[in-house]
Amino acid sequence: MSNRYRLLIETEDKKGLIHQITGVILKHNLNIEQNNEFVEKSCNRFFMRTDLSGEPSRSLFDDLSRLLSSDQVVRLIPKRKKRVVVMATKEHHCLGDLLLRNKYQELDIDILAVISNHDYLRSLTESFAIPYHFVDCACLDRGEHENKTLRIVDSYDCEYIVLAKYMRILTPDFVGRYGDKIINIHHSFLPAFIGANPYKQAYDRGVKIIGATAHFVNDNLDEGPIIAQSVLNVNHTHSAEDMARSGKDVEKQTLARALRLVCDDRVFICKNKTIIFE
Repeated sequence: MSNRYRLLIETEDKKGLIHQITGVILKHNLNIEQNNEFVEKSCNRFFMRTDLSGEPSRSLFDDLSRLLSSDQVVRLIPKRKKRVVVMATKEHHCLGDLLLRNKYQELDIDILAVISNHDYLRSLTESFAIPYHFVDCACLDRGEHENKTLRIVDSYDCEYIVLAKYMRILTPDFVGRYGDKIINIHHSFLPAFIGANPYKQAYDRGVKIIGATAHFVNDNLDEGPIIAQSVLNVNHTHSAEDMARSGKDVEKQTLARALRLVCDDRVFICKNKTIIFE
Protein backbone atom coordinates (compact mmCIF):
# COMPACT_ATOMS: atom_id res chain seq x y z
CA MET A 1 0.00 0.00 0.00
CA SER A 2 1.33 3.48 -0.88
CA ASN A 3 2.51 5.75 1.89
CA ARG A 4 0.42 8.84 2.56
CA TYR A 5 1.83 12.35 2.88
CA ARG A 6 0.69 15.93 3.18
CA LEU A 7 2.25 18.63 1.01
CA LEU A 8 2.05 22.18 2.41
CA ILE A 9 3.07 25.14 0.27
CA GLU A 10 3.19 28.88 0.91
CA THR A 11 4.62 31.17 -1.76
CA GLU A 12 4.08 34.38 -3.70
CA ASP A 13 1.06 34.03 -5.95
CA LYS A 14 1.31 33.99 -9.74
CA LYS A 15 -0.74 32.68 -12.63
CA GLY A 16 -0.71 28.96 -13.32
CA LEU A 17 0.67 27.81 -9.96
CA ILE A 18 -1.89 25.07 -9.37
CA HIS A 19 -1.35 23.65 -12.85
CA GLN A 20 2.43 23.75 -12.44
CA ILE A 21 2.46 22.21 -8.96
CA THR A 22 0.06 19.40 -9.84
CA GLY A 23 2.18 18.74 -12.93
CA VAL A 24 5.22 18.16 -10.71
CA ILE A 25 3.15 15.86 -8.49
CA LEU A 26 2.11 13.83 -11.56
CA LYS A 27 5.70 13.70 -12.82
CA HIS A 28 6.71 12.08 -9.52
CA ASN A 29 3.94 9.48 -9.87
CA LEU A 30 2.09 10.72 -6.78
CA ASN A 31 -1.68 10.61 -6.43
CA ILE A 32 -3.66 13.62 -5.16
CA GLU A 33 -6.34 12.46 -2.72
CA GLN A 34 -7.49 15.91 -1.60
CA ASN A 35 -6.45 19.44 -2.48
CA ASN A 36 -7.17 22.90 -1.06
CA GLU A 37 -5.77 26.24 -2.11
CA PHE A 38 -6.28 29.91 -1.30
CA VAL A 39 -4.81 33.28 -2.28
CA GLU A 40 -4.57 35.99 0.39
CA LYS A 41 -4.88 39.04 -1.86
CA SER A 42 -3.78 41.58 0.73
CA CYS A 43 -0.23 40.20 0.63
CA ASN A 44 -0.36 38.19 -2.63
CA ARG A 45 0.39 34.91 -0.87
CA PHE A 46 -0.65 31.51 -2.20
CA PHE A 47 -1.43 28.65 0.22
CA MET A 48 -1.93 25.01 -0.75
CA ARG A 49 -2.61 21.85 1.25
CA THR A 50 -2.52 18.54 -0.62
CA ASP A 51 -3.03 14.97 0.61
CA LEU A 52 -0.85 12.62 -1.42
CA SER A 53 -0.23 8.91 -1.71
CA GLY A 54 2.83 7.28 -3.23
CA GLU A 55 6.58 7.44 -2.72
CA PRO A 56 8.06 10.91 -3.29
CA SER A 57 11.65 11.12 -4.51
CA ARG A 58 14.27 13.50 -3.13
CA SER A 59 14.09 15.61 -6.29
CA LEU A 60 10.47 16.59 -5.59
CA PHE A 61 11.58 19.62 -3.57
CA ASP A 62 14.04 20.71 -6.27
CA ASP A 63 11.34 20.54 -8.94
CA LEU A 64 8.89 22.50 -6.79
CA SER A 65 11.48 25.10 -5.79
CA ARG A 66 12.08 26.04 -9.41
CA LEU A 67 8.41 27.02 -9.71
CA LEU A 68 8.03 29.05 -6.54
CA SER A 69 9.23 32.40 -5.19
CA SER A 70 12.42 32.74 -3.19
CA ASP A 71 10.49 33.12 0.07
CA GLN A 72 8.67 29.84 -0.43
CA VAL A 73 7.78 27.44 2.38
CA VAL A 74 7.42 23.81 1.27
CA ARG A 75 6.82 20.96 3.69
CA LEU A 76 6.16 17.29 2.98
CA ILE A 77 4.83 15.58 6.11
CA PRO A 78 4.01 11.90 6.64
CA LYS A 79 0.44 11.54 7.89
CA ARG A 80 0.82 10.60 11.56
CA LYS A 81 -0.02 11.75 15.06
CA LYS A 82 1.61 14.93 16.37
CA ARG A 83 3.66 14.82 19.57
CA VAL A 84 2.13 17.13 22.20
CA VAL A 85 3.04 18.33 25.70
CA VAL A 86 0.17 19.81 27.72
CA MET A 87 0.68 22.53 30.35
CA ALA A 88 -1.98 23.07 33.01
CA THR A 89 -2.56 24.70 36.40
CA LYS A 90 -5.59 23.77 38.54
CA GLU A 91 -8.66 23.56 36.29
CA HIS A 92 -9.35 20.06 35.06
CA HIS A 93 -11.99 20.42 32.32
CA CYS A 94 -9.74 21.09 29.31
CA LEU A 95 -7.00 18.70 30.41
CA GLY A 96 -9.48 15.93 31.23
CA ASP A 97 -11.18 16.32 27.85
CA LEU A 98 -7.84 16.10 26.00
CA LEU A 99 -6.74 13.05 28.00
CA LEU A 100 -9.99 11.25 27.13
CA ARG A 101 -9.75 12.16 23.44
CA ASN A 102 -6.13 11.06 23.42
CA LYS A 103 -6.97 7.70 25.01
CA TYR A 104 -9.70 6.96 22.49
CA GLN A 105 -7.74 8.40 19.54
CA GLU A 106 -10.28 11.09 18.67
CA LEU A 107 -7.49 13.52 17.76
CA ASP A 108 -4.31 12.95 15.76
CA ILE A 109 -2.16 13.62 18.82
CA ASP A 110 0.04 11.69 21.18
CA ILE A 111 0.16 13.39 24.59
CA LEU A 112 3.69 12.78 25.85
CA ALA A 113 3.41 14.50 29.23
CA VAL A 114 1.59 17.05 31.37
CA ILE A 115 3.47 19.86 33.11
CA SER A 116 1.81 21.90 35.83
CA ASN A 117 2.79 24.72 38.18
CA HIS A 118 0.50 23.19 40.82
CA ASP A 119 0.11 19.59 41.97
CA TYR A 120 -3.70 19.43 41.67
CA LEU A 121 -4.01 17.35 38.50
CA ARG A 122 -1.51 14.56 39.11
CA SER A 123 -4.02 11.80 39.89
CA LEU A 124 -6.15 12.71 36.86
CA THR A 125 -3.14 12.64 34.53
CA GLU A 126 -1.56 9.50 35.93
CA SER A 127 -4.88 7.63 35.71
CA PHE A 128 -4.31 7.81 31.94
CA ALA A 129 -0.72 6.54 32.31
CA ILE A 130 0.69 9.91 31.19
CA PRO A 131 3.82 11.32 32.91
CA TYR A 132 3.10 14.29 35.17
CA HIS A 133 5.67 16.95 36.06
CA PHE A 134 5.06 19.41 38.88
CA VAL A 135 7.18 22.58 38.72
CA ASP A 136 6.32 24.55 41.84
CA CYS A 137 5.88 28.23 40.99
CA ALA A 138 5.80 29.13 44.70
CA CYS A 139 9.32 27.88 45.43
CA LEU A 140 11.15 29.22 42.37
CA ASP A 141 11.58 32.68 40.96
CA ARG A 142 10.15 33.34 37.50
CA GLY A 143 13.38 32.65 35.62
CA GLU A 144 14.17 29.44 37.47
CA HIS A 145 10.61 28.19 37.09
CA GLU A 146 10.57 28.80 33.36
CA ASN A 147 14.03 27.31 32.80
CA LYS A 148 13.06 24.14 34.65
CA THR A 149 9.84 23.93 32.66
CA LEU A 150 11.75 24.41 29.41
CA ARG A 151 14.15 21.59 30.24
CA ILE A 152 11.22 19.23 30.76
CA VAL A 153 9.52 20.32 27.53
CA ASP A 154 12.78 19.93 25.59
CA SER A 155 13.26 16.41 26.91
CA TYR A 156 10.10 15.26 25.11
CA ASP A 157 10.96 16.66 21.65
CA CYS A 158 7.33 17.68 21.15
CA GLU A 159 5.84 19.35 18.09
CA TYR A 160 3.20 21.38 19.91
CA ILE A 161 2.67 22.76 23.42
CA VAL A 162 -0.96 23.08 24.51
CA LEU A 163 -1.85 25.47 27.32
CA ALA A 164 -4.91 23.81 28.83
CA LYS A 165 -5.82 26.60 31.25
CA TYR A 166 -2.18 27.25 32.12
CA MET A 167 -2.68 30.39 34.18
CA ARG A 168 0.79 31.84 33.88
CA ILE A 169 2.14 34.28 31.29
CA LEU A 170 5.06 32.92 29.27
CA THR A 171 8.07 35.16 28.69
CA PRO A 172 9.15 36.24 25.19
CA ASP A 173 12.14 33.90 25.51
CA PHE A 174 9.86 30.90 26.02
CA VAL A 175 7.49 31.93 23.24
CA GLY A 176 10.33 32.68 20.83
CA ARG A 177 11.91 29.30 21.42
CA TYR A 178 8.82 27.46 20.19
CA GLY A 179 7.60 29.93 17.58
CA ASP A 180 4.11 29.14 16.32
CA LYS A 181 3.93 25.85 18.20
CA ILE A 182 2.14 27.00 21.38
CA ILE A 183 -1.67 26.83 21.45
CA ASN A 184 -3.73 28.51 24.17
CA ILE A 185 -7.42 28.39 25.11
CA HIS A 186 -8.78 31.72 26.30
CA HIS A 187 -12.05 31.90 28.19
CA SER A 188 -13.48 34.73 26.13
CA PHE A 189 -14.54 35.54 22.60
CA LEU A 190 -11.42 37.54 21.68
CA PRO A 191 -10.66 40.36 21.20
CA ALA A 192 -13.26 41.16 23.86
CA PHE A 193 -12.43 40.79 27.55
CA ILE A 194 -8.75 39.93 27.38
CA GLY A 195 -6.72 39.21 30.51
CA ALA A 196 -8.12 38.08 33.84
CA ASN A 197 -11.73 37.55 34.98
CA PRO A 198 -13.39 37.64 31.53
CA TYR A 199 -16.70 36.26 32.80
CA LYS A 200 -16.91 39.00 35.44
CA GLN A 201 -16.14 41.53 32.69
CA ALA A 202 -18.83 39.97 30.49
CA TYR A 203 -21.38 39.96 33.31
CA ASP A 204 -20.68 43.61 34.13
CA ARG A 205 -21.28 44.54 30.47
CA GLY A 206 -24.51 42.52 30.25
CA VAL A 207 -23.39 40.53 27.23
CA LYS A 208 -25.80 38.21 25.39
CA ILE A 209 -23.17 35.73 24.22
CA ILE A 210 -20.07 34.29 25.84
CA GLY A 211 -17.42 32.29 24.08
CA ALA A 212 -13.97 30.82 23.94
CA THR A 213 -11.00 31.37 21.64
CA ALA A 214 -8.15 29.02 20.81
CA HIS A 215 -5.13 30.84 19.42
CA PHE A 216 -1.42 30.60 18.86
CA VAL A 217 0.66 32.35 21.50
CA ASN A 218 2.83 35.35 20.70
CA ASP A 219 4.46 38.09 22.77
CA ASN A 220 1.23 40.11 23.06
CA LEU A 221 -1.17 38.81 25.69
CA ASP A 222 -4.12 36.99 24.10
CA GLU A 223 -3.42 38.56 20.69
CA GLY A 224 -1.92 35.63 18.77
CA PRO A 225 -3.43 34.31 15.50
CA ILE A 226 -6.89 32.84 16.14
CA ILE A 227 -7.50 29.17 15.27
CA ALA A 228 -11.04 28.50 16.48
CA GLN A 229 -13.85 30.30 18.31
CA SER A 230 -17.23 29.25 19.69
CA VAL A 231 -20.08 31.09 21.40
CA LEU A 232 -22.98 30.34 23.71
CA ASN A 233 -26.14 32.41 24.27
CA VAL A 234 -26.73 33.86 27.75
CA ASN A 235 -29.17 36.38 29.20
CA HIS A 236 -29.73 38.66 32.19
CA THR A 237 -30.56 35.73 34.48
CA HIS A 238 -27.02 34.32 34.22
CA SER A 239 -24.60 35.32 36.95
CA ALA A 240 -20.86 35.53 36.37
CA GLU A 241 -20.59 32.10 38.04
CA ASP A 242 -23.25 30.66 35.69
CA MET A 243 -21.33 32.02 32.72
CA ALA A 244 -18.06 30.55 33.95
CA ARG A 245 -19.70 27.16 34.47
CA SER A 246 -21.23 27.11 30.99
CA GLY A 247 -18.06 28.52 29.52
CA LYS A 248 -16.05 25.47 30.54
CA ASP A 249 -17.92 23.31 28.03
CA VAL A 250 -17.30 25.86 25.28
CA GLU A 251 -13.62 26.09 26.20
CA LYS A 252 -12.87 22.38 25.98
CA GLN A 253 -14.82 21.95 22.73
CA THR A 254 -13.06 24.91 21.14
CA LEU A 255 -9.61 23.71 22.21
CA ALA A 256 -10.28 20.22 20.84
CA ARG A 257 -11.47 21.68 17.53
CA ALA A 258 -8.37 23.86 17.26
CA LEU A 259 -6.09 20.90 17.94
CA ARG A 260 -7.90 18.84 15.32
CA LEU A 261 -7.31 21.56 12.74
CA VAL A 262 -3.67 22.17 13.65
CA CYS A 263 -2.68 18.52 13.92
CA ASP A 264 -4.38 17.76 10.61
CA ASP A 265 -2.14 20.45 9.06
CA ARG A 266 -5.10 22.61 8.08
CA VAL A 267 -3.81 25.87 9.58
CA PHE A 268 -1.44 28.36 7.92
CA ILE A 269 -0.34 31.56 9.64
CA CYS A 270 -0.39 34.73 7.55
CA LYS A 271 0.91 37.71 9.53
CA ASN A 272 -1.34 37.78 12.62
CA LYS A 273 -4.24 35.77 11.24
CA THR A 274 -4.81 32.23 10.06
CA ILE A 275 -5.76 30.57 6.80
CA ILE A 276 -7.73 27.42 7.65
CA PHE A 277 -8.76 24.66 5.25
CA GLU A 278 -11.74 22.94 6.88
